[in-house]
Amino acid sequence: MRFASLGSGSKGNATLIEAGDTRILLDCGFRVGETERRLARLQVSPAALSAVVVTHEHSDHIQGVAALARRHDLPVHLTFGTHRAVSAGRHSLDGASWHEVRPERPFRVGDVEVEPVPVPHDAREPCQYIFRAHERVLGVLTDLGSLTPHVVRAFGECDALVLESNHDSQLLAAGPYPPGLKRRVAGDRGHLNNGQAAELVQRINQDRLRHLVLCHLSEENNTPEHALQAVHEAMPVGHERVRVACQKAGFDWLEV
Repeated sequence: MRFASLGSGSKGNATLIEAGDTRILLDCGFRVGETERRLARLQVSPAALSAVVVTHEHSDHIQGVAALARRHDLPVHLTFGTHRAVSAGRHSLDGASWHEVRPERPFRVGDVEVEPVPVPHDAREPCQYIFRAHERVLGVLTDLGSLTPHVVRAFGECDALVLESNHDSQLLAAGPYPPGLKRRVAGDRGHLNNGQAAELVQRINQDRLRHLVLCHLSEENNTPEHALQAVHEAMPVGHERVRVACQKAGFDWLEV
């Protein structure tokens, strides 16, 4: 199994997972033309995708899903609550084929088993996902405001983990956001800060972890240096396994 990112941040998110002939696009927060351009950078044709899996309805994760699915006849997997929220907004899935995801009930897309994990976030029925193929485990965990015991257990045994490290608490407090938005971002249903990301890293099996990618960094309230420092302090060894995803280019293919 291998994985890559088309881009990660508040302006758009999409992660690509490949195992054998199966290629899953997790979220699509870019317009179709931009998505196709970013897929081409990874040498993947949209026609080669097996499915789109959606975490939640916020625009930086859903913007291009419906148009991409209609243009390339791709099935879309998402929770009922997310579908209801999408249907009520401007990114409706009308004309696209969709399949209901039920939290904590794994399903298969080709060679990949996909496990939906419910998370605390300010969306209708958000889930993050664990992907299993060929005895390898990839976790993608973003867009949550707190670490529940269930989340820690679910993501505790990953060979690779894409983990939100959205903001530095001090930079957020001193930053340009209005007070209400600061409270939302820092709240229990907002986004993980660097310290929370480091806490999760401390609580999972680091010996098994081959790749740790910090993602969804705020351009206003974080820096790669702040995020890396926090996580390096939580990892006594293996700093070479840690990298940061960026908004413009995501990250290139990583093998699991």
